[in-house]
Amino acid sequence: MRTNIAVVTGASRGLGRGIARTLGGRGFKVYITGRSLESLEDSAEEVNSAGGEGIPVMCDHADDEQVKMLFERIKMEAGCLDILVNNAAAVDARSLAMPGPFWEKPLALADMIDIGLRSNYVAAYHAAPLMVTTGGSLIANISFYGAVSYHCGPAYGAAKAGTDKMTFDMAVDLRPYNVTAVSIWPGLILTDALKSIPREHLPPQVAADLSNFEMPEFTGLVIERLWRDPSKLDRSGETLISAELGMAYGIRDLDGKQPRLYTETLGRPTGRFMLPVTE
Repeated sequence: MRTNIAVVTGASRGLGRGIARTLGGRGFKVYITGRSLESLEDSAEEVNSAGGEGIPVMCDHADDEQVKMLFERIKMEAGCLDILVNNAAAVDARSLAMPGPFWEKPLALADMIDIGLRSNYVAAYHAAPLMVTTGGSLIANISFYGAVSYHCGPAYGAAKAGTDKMTFDMAVDLRPYNVTAVSIWPGLILTDALKSIPREHLPPQVAADLSNFEMPEFTGLVIERLWRDPSKLDRSGETLISAELGMAYGIRDLDGKQPRLYTETLGRPTGRFMLPVTE
């Protein structure tokens, strides 16, 4: 029996690192990308400790050639690809949260459209031929409620809304080849960095709500379960909320809670887009 292969981009910290740990716990060989070799090696060791095999790959997703080389390496070493999680993003949280209109914030916030929306496209572009050959593969593009509600400005919203529409269109092209593409909205994430901050140093509303934040591994649990779902192609092109998908599959967070839905305050996916007209 062959080893299942996954790629998680932006996996040196945060949500991507948690997803990589989860897939490692399910026996995957996980190629994890990021720009910090030290952090990547730590992340790979966590994948190994969970029971999988972590392969750290330094990759700047702003550089198309580096992304191409990543997938050429995977083709040469593994010859297949079961899951691609597009999580890499260029989010400067401090600049993003600054008060004021978008033109008074750093122009560098537009990088979220390049490292996020565009980089997801490039990774999927190079991954698709390998996934078509593998069959039954899954592309999960990480998005957020910011696709349908205001979240710190238009650059963030454009990146997330674009990710959802791009995923739908990818699914149209991939469906005949038995490859599924979905967009995933996690909730608020209790990252390792956030856990390390003393509660008294956090904004009061954040400190009071930490128990409701999702563990980084939760989204990995629902992605892995979706990949194993024999009817997953029926969901291809959809935008899925991690918490809602967890409810459908009976998956709880690592601490036993059912992660919160934010649909009443932040909105929900707008539904399926129009399929192409066929004769």
